Amino acid sequence: MPRINRWLPALLLLLMALSGCQTAPKTTAPSAPSYMISVDHLAARLGLHVSFTNGRYVELTNSANRVVIFTHPGGSVYVNGENIGQTGTVIMEGSTVYVSQLLLPRIRASLKTAAPITPSPRYTPSPSRPSGGQTVVIDPGHGGKDPGAISYLGYYEKEVNLKLAQKIAWLLKKQGVNVIMTRNNDTFIELNERPEIANRVNADLFVSIHHNSNRSRSHHGYTVYIAPNASEASRRAGRLIERYLAQTGLSSNGLRTNDYRVLVRTNGPAVLIECGYLSNPSEAANLYDGNFQNRLAAAIAQAILEAL
Repeated sequence: MPRINRWLPALLLLLMALSGCQTAPKTTAPSAPSYMISVDHLAARLGLHVSFTNGRYVELTNSANRVVIFTHPGGSVYVNGENIGQTGTVIMEGSTVYVSQLLLPRIRASLKTAAPITPSPRYTPSPSRPSGGQTVVIDPGHGGKDPGAISYLGYYEKEVNLKLAQKIAWLLKKQGVNVIMTRNNDTFIELNERPEIANRVNADLFVSIHHNSNRSRSHHGYTVYIAPNASEASRRAGRLIERYLAQTGLSSNGLRTNDYRVLVRTNGPAVLIECGYLSNPSEAANLYDGNFQNRLAAAIAQAILEAL
């Protein structure tokens, strides 16, 4: 009997271990440390809202600001296109992203005062050249099944081409210019049809809006193109656009020639603008920012008005 008592504790431990092998051990998701804050809570404290999130970055916005927080190791935080430093530690718990609370004062110091939200203007294409005034055809590159380049932040070139083109058109219309858009929504337009639209209405100027991309993320800046055998009117428009865009803060890659189909097949003056590199992290953030788009649109519109 004493011998049985001596082995009983060991037998009980063995039975407990065997019993535990029949069921999976319960696990609890690790909780974020107290110095971390969820991006939803971060956005609320900054007067922003989470407008987009995926496995690579989180976007926080309001009517005046756009904050992009890259969540991969070594990622940075961009406020209105400006890099304010690295994100630091990031913890994922399910679909919730946690970041350091130290980001709160850093982001807040770079925010602009929110302005009232105003709806974006809608545009209606003109079927033919209106009587009187000068006519400019604005061509937002790509569209529909043709997305164009994919930016570092994951959005498509066709989206920013259209947004910028619409803003340029709105500014020109305010100055009494007859504006025709080759597309007003996410529609695919054949490449040959774009210059034909300008030719049918005998446009005074054709301006095609694009954004560039490169395998190297270091490439940056805008480039203005005209056809190799461009008229003096095309060259003048190109020089003016290149000069005015220099005032936006983007660097210039100059006025260049290329035999792009939309340039060589347009009868009248024609210019194509690559407004910046979507493959460059900083420019990708800037070019998607509404306020920066306004700056680009104002520069391009002013150049077009002077060219006319």
